[in-house]
Amino acid sequence: QVQLVESGGGLVQAGGSLRLSCAASGRTFSSYAMGWFRQAPEKERDLVATISWSGILTYYVDSVKGRFTISRDNAKNTVYLQMNSLKPEDTAVYYCNAVNPPLRTGVPLYDDWGQGTQVTVSS
Repeated sequence: QVQLVESGGGLVQAGGSLRLSCAASGRTFSSYAMGWFRQAPEKERDLVATISWSGILTYYVDSVKGRFTISRDNAKNTVYLQMNSLKPEDTAVYYCNAVNPPLRTGVPLYDDWGQGTQVTVSS
């Protein structure tokens, strides 16, 4: 019923920036908190950032605070992740999903994960 499509990834050098987009199809998600997750090779999928349904409240893991900004445009059913000052450690496949509150916990709501978008940061 819900399809989440991530885009915007790519190859950048350390210190560069990327903006990821997560577009929802099939239904609206304006009433849901949303989150970005990432998974590096041989690693677990980890929460990166979350945003409340209104877009007013946000949460970031310590490793990305001050560098990443999560935002949303409910009219477009789209969530964004602006990534600045990228580091090689940020290299991963990035996914989005609706999340259950609280934002700091960010438990994913949908079992159907998309393909994600690859972010590769070279040193």
